[in-house]
Amino acid sequence: MAWNTPGSDNSGGGRPPRRRPGGNNPLDGVLESLRGLFGGNGGGVGRWVLLVVGLWLVFNCFVLITEQQRGVVLRFGEVARVLQPGPHFKLPWPIETVAKVNATAIKTFSTNVPVLTRDENIVQVDINVQYRVSDPQQYLFGTRDADAMLQQAALSTVREQVGRSTLDTVLGARNALAVSSREQLQASLDAYRTGLVVTEMNLPNARPPEEVKPAFDDVNSAQQDKDRLISEAQAYAAQVVPEARGQAARVRTVAEGYKAAAVANAQGDADRFSLLVEQYQDAPEVTRKRLWLETVEEVLAGTRKVVGGDSRQLIYVPMDNAGGQGGSAARAPMLTPETLSPEVTSTAPADTGGSRTGRTPRTGREEVIR
Repeated sequence: MAWNTPGSDNSGGGRPPRRRPGGNNPLDGVLESLRGLFGGNGGGVGRWVLLVVGLWLVFNCFVLITEQQRGVVLRFGEVARVLQPGPHFKLPWPIETVAKVNATAIKTFSTNVPVLTRDENIVQVDINVQYRVSDPQQYLFGTRDADAMLQQAALSTVREQVGRSTLDTVLGARNALAVSSREQLQASLDAYRTGLVVTEMNLPNARPPEEVKPAFDDVNSAQQDKDRLISEAQAYAAQVVPEARGQAARVRTVAEGYKAAAVANAQGDADRFSLLVEQYQDAPEVTRKRLWLETVEEVLAGTRKVVGGDSRQLIYVPMDNAGGQGGSAARAPMLTPETLSPEVTSTAPADTGGSRTGRTPRTGREEVIR
């Protein structure tokens, strides 16, 4: 026994064991026990082994789950519970084990596959699927390989959806196919208990095989030309139809206005004639003379006149010159009074009798009114 072991009788005048002031403390007993466990030479290796085993058990029972992870606790190989993010304790191995799954990472599956359409055409379709883990327990133990199951289910779903569609639909309207394929793929994953959820599924490209690509390019060019011509025709129709409708409305409005004016004029003429008949019946001579004066006034108002000195009325008749230049026909020279009324020789009556001896010749008109 060592000379400083508590309770030993050292006869060599050694110092008695040192005690701490303050009386008996329970913590001192624990410390003395640890000193006794690891202080002697005998059994020191076993004690250190026990210490290592104790520390291993402590660290083995502590589990830290990060924010991106979920932990599935297995108790003798059977699922016991699912651990959420944070620190946790479990029973030591081999009683309980923890399988960590990254539940927030987005995984991607992309491939290209030839598919037969409903109208018996082969088309190369690109597939892009993005997914993540929604149920860690089903992801680990619902199926043997959830990722491989998703890949096979995606190929099967795309083949089915494209096989129900025509080539034109696959080449020009893939968005609807992608939506229906995503819904069917998610239903298949739920039925297979994969624990996966599809966040996005696209069919970014669809093209014919390389052997027949020139023919398909010609078809696409023709389709584009067709769409362009249809668009141009629709634009032309959108421009012409409103103009035609506006012109038709204008003609209809003018016709309706002319109709109303003609009816009103006819009605007014009929009323005026009825009133004239009544006036004529009351005063025939006065009415006849007034009508004659009004008619002459209306006729002479729009006619150019030349009035001579002898109160005879001569009508001025303008005549266009067929040989005019400069794009405008020149007016013919005005007919002079001498041309219209040549000189007339007459004799004045004699003072003695009723015979006429002559008249004083007149050379022209006193006034010309235009």
